[in-house]
Amino acid sequence: MDTKSPLYQHVVIVGGGAGGLELATRLARKYRRKGLKVTLVDSETTHIWKPLLHEVATGSLDAGIDELSYSAQARSAGFKFQVGRMESIDREQRCIHLAPVKGQDGKTLLPLRSLYYDYLVMAVGSVTNDFGVEGVAEHCTFLDCRSEAEQFRRTLLEAYLKASNSPDQRLRIAIVGAGATGVELSAELFNAARELAAYGLSKLDRDRMEVILIEAGPSILPALPERISTAARQELSKLGVQVREDTRITSVTPEGLLTDKGEMIEAELKVWAAGIRAPDFLTQLDGLECNRINQLVVTPDLRTTQDDRIFALGDCAACPKPDGTGNVPPRAQAAHQMATHIFKQFRKIVRGEPLPAYEYKDYGSLVSLSRFSTVGSLMGNLTSGSLMVEGRLARVVYVSLYRLHQLAVHGYIKTFLITLVDRINKVIRPRLKLH
Repeated sequence: MDTKSPLYQHVVIVGGGAGGLELATRLARKYRRKGLKVTLVDSETTHIWKPLLHEVATGSLDAGIDELSYSAQARSAGFKFQVGRMESIDREQRCIHLAPVKGQDGKTLLPLRSLYYDYLVMAVGSVTNDFGVEGVAEHCTFLDCRSEAEQFRRTLLEAYLKASNSPDQRLRIAIVGAGATGVELSAELFNAARELAAYGLSKLDRDRMEVILIEAGPSILPALPERISTAARQELSKLGVQVREDTRITSVTPEGLLTDKGEMIEAELKVWAAGIRAPDFLTQLDGLECNRINQLVVTPDLRTTQDDRIFALGDCAACPKPDGTGNVPPRAQAAHQMATHIFKQFRKIVRGEPLPAYEYKDYGSLVSLSRFSTVGSLMGNLTSGSLMVEGRLARVVYVSLYRLHQLAVHGYIKTFLITLVDRINKVIRPRLKLH
């Protein structure tokens, strides 16, 4: 190994989401034989694509099958994996500190550890923003990680069974936030009810199940074009979803949600999916600049404003658009593009050369309404307009977004085999996780 190679460096990537995992995999595969050491850090031991968590929450997706082991991926791609939660950083020493890892009995499995880096990439994603609303943390479910989605699935299954055995009982589920997660979860809940009935596990029909989708703004899917929002609203209405727009929640109780007009929206299950913020610990990283929702402020080349050796990508990065129209939106496609940008510019990074600005390309947005429909637009800002798509074509494109993520992580052959296994599982396995 040539120790004088400019690539004889250590890159530490914190966060194994879509962007972080893809970047670790691609850097290691291309440069590990040239002396580059890559270490990925995550508080979990497995990865699942975050846009699929609403399917995990309803049982439409079995996380045990679709999850990816970080350790297995590290062995395959050639990077190192460290399980742990980043606790602090010493920028002068170029060192991050990982909190101790404790077992189920509360005993320490791994002690406090330190990792020294030459370059650090923060890719820790985002969490749901409760906006300080009273009672949200205590009485609402978030879908920020697999464990939360799995917990909601178990609670949901119990609620279905309880309500179905009492002919006079109704099940009311309220979802606050009508972005992509809230809209997609609304549709998945009806799909879950239908599948549970088909397997004989529930007698709950649509007349006794209410799904209430609550949005503070004037329309659902506020970040998407109006015609997509309108199409999605029409599809949700056909399913029976009660869409409540211009409805602001001021507090949450065990019985339901209180609006700013004094109305109580009763619900047995309450999901909060309104807005995002970056994790709180980012605001305490040795002087790195953050914005009001805790995102690390970066320059157009994705470097943090206070340290040229620290980059940020994905939802935790506040990256300005070149046209000055705000920041890059927190989407999976943006995290993928940012990871690709850093990967392509990596030789310039280690040589200390000027970097081109990252430019966000909007390839469109798609919203899956479970097995019932898919709506969205393609091309985004790549053309003078956008192409609206619905139905089977939109569903194919929606699924292909996940396949592109798998391609970046696994390569062509393994992704083909995974796709084949998925098709086989649709035949031999139940359509819903029933346990």
